[in-house]
Amino acid sequence: MDFIDQVRGLASRVGLAKDLLQTEEATKNAMVMPFIQLLGYNVFDPLEVTPELIADVGTKKGEKVDYAVLKEGRPIMLFECKKSGGDLHINHASQLFRYFHVTEARFGVLTNGVVYRFFTDLEKPNKMDEKPFFEFNILDFREQDVDELKKFAKATFDVETILTTANHLKYTRSIQNTLSDWMTNPPEEFVRLASAEFLVGKHFKNSVKDLFTQVTRQAFQQLVGDKINERLKGAMTPEQGLPLTTQVIEAPSESGEAFVPSQIELEAFQIVRAILRPVVKPSRVYIRDAASYCAILFDDNNRKPICRLRFNNESRLVVGFFNENKEEERVPIASLDQIFDFDDRLKACVAAYLKSETLKDNAGNVAAA
Repeated sequence: MDFIDQVRGLASRVGLAKDLLQTEEATKNAMVMPFIQLLGYNVFDPLEVTPELIADVGTKKGEKVDYAVLKEGRPIMLFECKKSGGDLHINHASQLFRYFHVTEARFGVLTNGVVYRFFTDLEKPNKMDEKPFFEFNILDFREQDVDELKKFAKATFDVETILTTANHLKYTRSIQNTLSDWMTNPPEEFVRLASAEFLVGKHFKNSVKDLFTQVTRQAFQQLVGDKINERLKGAMTPEQGLPLTTQVIEAPSESGEAFVPSQIELEAFQIVRAILRPVVKPSRVYIRDAASYCAILFDDNNRKPICRLRFNNESRLVVGFFNENKEEERVPIASLDQIFDFDDRLKACVAAYLKSETLKDNAGNVAAA
């Protein structure tokens, strides 16, 4: 089983158990230990995973960190655990801070069984940073997050490899969070900068500020949509010679904002297009947003659904397939590759729409004659 499939399997169990666990000990047993096991470390071998590692820190004696992952008898990762749903503020990582200072471990992990925050010493040697360089949410992750997590697995663990990318991950994540906030709520300074050439000679009074804040927000979101469209086009091989729609994502979401599919939704959309290529041109297959799913439509028509991607929680993937009567059957899938197993259903659905078109055309020709 691929690593990402193992992660999804654990995510399904965590999703069911997280609200039932009321104590830190229960969280460790049901959620954290399986996570460490997922990374390839034997949680039942104290020479590989030591629970409640004791190390004297200055005048403090007998303090314990919840788990220490060992390699050749030396700590490489320290885990500090809170109960399921517990606050992961850095102020709650005091033991992790102290143990990081006195052990050889280069990585500290603060977790509540759902979110795992990875720390190292990028700012000052041998002193744990106050901000994590990587965060993994077992109930809300992308494939690229799994790729980063895999670097901590026993089979691939290499300190230098991880540290090489840690700085990049830390700063990229921080900038992404800032840009994400700006997309929905651009600050005044950013609006002024983005609209500078239009504001010459104008007073930045409230009416002007409101106008350009709205325009900046829309422009930002449209830019992201355009970039995604370009990526979609580039994913189709040029030699196919099939025209692609110039606006794969045309519609705003129900909130009125530009619709930006997630990476996993885009990959599923590309798979559906590839499956339907022998039946219909890719330019007739669209993706649109809805309240609780992404709709893949024929000719961008809500009355002609091909399938629905119900990927709100990436740890549980569900695809809704339609029959000739437009009745939906929701099918859980373990991975996107499994969509290929339903190619007959997708082709039959589109074939029904094409048949209906042909009948209408024939009826029109007869009427004209």
